[in-house]
Amino acid sequence: MYSPGSLNLEIVENFIYLGSNISATGSCETEVRRRIGLAKSAMSQLHRTWKDRNISIKTKVRLVRALIFPIFTYAAETWTIKAADRQRIDAFEMWCWRRMLRIPWTARRTNASILRQLKITRRLSTTCLKRILEYFGHIARRDGDNLEKIVVTGKVEGKRPRGRSPIRWSDQIRTVLDTKVHTALNVAQSRVKWLKIVQKVVSGRGHDPQQ
Repeated sequence: MYSPGSLNLEIVENFIYLGSNISATGSCETEVRRRIGLAKSAMSQLHRTWKDRNISIKTKVRLVRALIFPIFTYAAETWTIKAADRQRIDAFEMWCWRRMLRIPWTARRTNASILRQLKITRRLSTTCLKRILEYFGHIARRDGDNLEKIVVTGKVEGKRPRGRSPIRWSDQIRTVLDTKVHTALNVAQSRVKWLKIVQKVVSGRGHDPQQ
């Protein structure tokens, strides 16, 4: 229990705020799992649509992107995505495509063949990364006293607890771009330059045939 002044606040590992699960460790695993559950439920409710042979596959793909994926990607720009999270996201995406095409798991269809059939050139996890990078650029161009920018640049007062530090949201920017966060902040001051970098990163990833 934390007591600032006369208030008694319970210390918890995670909580729901503005529709998202906030974790004390900064991990998005719980939120990714929760969002997958919500999106799968919505996908299942449209089972008659996926069975309807009068609706073209092209239209069904558009429906998945317009009705299902937004449920999953809500606030995805705030996630700290690790390798395991990306694999989980891509697995969920393939579940959606297989469900849409009504392909049983016993069928010997590779993920790569399904992606080619549907002409999918960008994986869902890459879309999440794109949103993260775009959001970083948005924060970078804010005023220096902006709270979001202060948090991202690591200028929050106080000491870190002992032990291994949890992964930070800005750490993935450094990993993806292979550069320091402060360097990325400077580059992102130019919206045009930053969007070109984002597009280059996203285009370079494409989809993973082996998944």
